[in-house]
Amino acid sequence: MTNHINFTQFWAAVRRKGTLALCLVLCILGLGLSASAQVPTIITFEAPGAGTGAGQGTIALGNDAQGAIMGSYIDASNVYHGFLRAPDGRFTTIDIPGAGTEPYQGTQAYGLNLEGAIVGIYTDASDVNHGFLRTPDGWITTFDVPGAGTGDGEGTFAANINQAGTIAGWYVDAGNMMHGFLRTVDGRFRTFDAPGAGTGAGQGTDTTIYGSINPIGAITGNYIDASNVSHVYVRAPDGRFTTFEAPGAGTGALQGTFTEAINPEGAVIGYDLEASNVYHGFLRASDGRFTSIDVPGAGTSATQGTIPSDLNAAGEIVGPYFDASNAYHGFLRTPDGTIKTFDAPGAGTSAGQGTSANTNDPVGKIVGDYVDGDGVYHGFMRTP
Repeated sequence: MTNHINFTQFWAAVRRKGTLALCLVLCILGLGLSASAQVPTIITFEAPGAGTGAGQGTIALGNDAQGAIMGSYIDASNVYHGFLRAPDGRFTTIDIPGAGTEPYQGTQAYGLNLEGAIVGIYTDASDVNHGFLRTPDGWITTFDVPGAGTGDGEGTFAANINQAGTIAGWYVDAGNMMHGFLRTVDGRFRTFDAPGAGTGAGQGTDTTIYGSINPIGAITGNYIDASNVSHVYVRAPDGRFTTFEAPGAGTGALQGTFTEAINPEGAVIGYDLEASNVYHGFLRASDGRFTSIDVPGAGTSATQGTIPSDLNAAGEIVGPYFDASNAYHGFLRTPDGTIKTFDAPGAGTSAGQGTSANTNDPVGKIVGDYVDGDGVYHGFMRTP
């Protein structure tokens, strides 16, 4: 939230007035406004039609510059549906024609740009995945990357879209190997494989959802090598690759370094899974410098720790951390390294329950989901 008062001009005017009483009154008022502006508020919401059983409910993923929120919900039959929540609270359900209606089929919204365009996947009745683009006026285009497989679990995964309308994601071929792709605004595809990516089933190159392409078209993602260890790549707009591992990352199967997002300056955030299977967050600056991120209160046993999930243009980082009881909580890290933690009202406190901060926008609003004591998902937005 932007404070539109110019306090430098304000205090200059006060000094020119030379009135102590006015200064005192305005000073008190200014302090009150500043304090109230720093008190965060959290709203919670449910998408109409969301199921109320364990593993069902509303998963909020991101929001645009106008305050619209998008994500997916799981209904009482365990079918996925995308949604768009307008700033005034109205919901639009997104069901792509051709989406299946059996459990774990349907439509999932993955990416959103600042203009309100949404991308994601729909899973058909044969459990094959396809990409879609929904423009701000509701027009839907579906697509499949050339080379995408047509078997169970294969296909196209459209995961990110930037302001220019470039879509990034991955596809799974007939051998269950992953490959990265980008789709330009005119519908042309470019596919790519990170150097060092394995060529076996479950190996290859992917991106994460939502935050893996920045405004100029730089893409970050993971590649799984022939030993099933994860590494991070950054693909520049001209196609050049930079690959890296976080210091301390494990080298066993399913361990390694994992990315989550890239910001306009090219900074990348993610986490590593060390040899003891504990998660540690990191920030990698555009010049290659690493900063470790471990939230106070994060657990130190296997599957516990800190997992940054997004960073905005201001350098604020959000995500969940897992405590010693395997419950999770939201956190916000400011550019000076200060960490604030929070829990959505109603979040459960047992293992597998809690608050997940998923994304943050340029003005600091945080969108995510929480799991209550019954294992049901609910959406939230935290406003600074």
